[in-house]
Amino acid sequence: MIKSRVIRRLRTILKLGSTVFGLSAIFLLVDPKTFLELLNLETTEGLKWSMRMIAITLIALTGNMLSVARFGSETSVVFSARVMVISAAALGALTLLIPAEFGWFTIAYAAVGFLFSLVYLSAFLRK
Repeated sequence: MIKSRVIRRLRTILKLGSTVFGLSAIFLLVDPKTFLELLNLETTEGLKWSMRMIAITLIALTGNMLSVARFGSETSVVFSARVMVISAAALGALTLLIPAEFGWFTIAYAAVGFLFSLVYLSAFLRK
């Protein structure tokens, strides 16, 4: 059984993660060209459209993470946090696999993913 202080930590991390995803979503929705340029990717109309579609998905994820963090049962918090351990690490790894030259933003964006994965994992390990 996971202790209530671990659940509180996980709720806090989920809230923080929802904020980061929400800010990313706004950036992608409002200015996908700059986001693509920061990743050193092409800025075609198709890619800008794709970034806006990803933004809408991130808005849904943001809402879901915030809902689970604020109102979810302990079981749903633990489940969501476990999913985020894997998803955040995968986001970091996929960011490093971008078919473009690395820049500061690519490394920073990947680091955010890996950092969130580690923060979730450390909360679980501090039982």
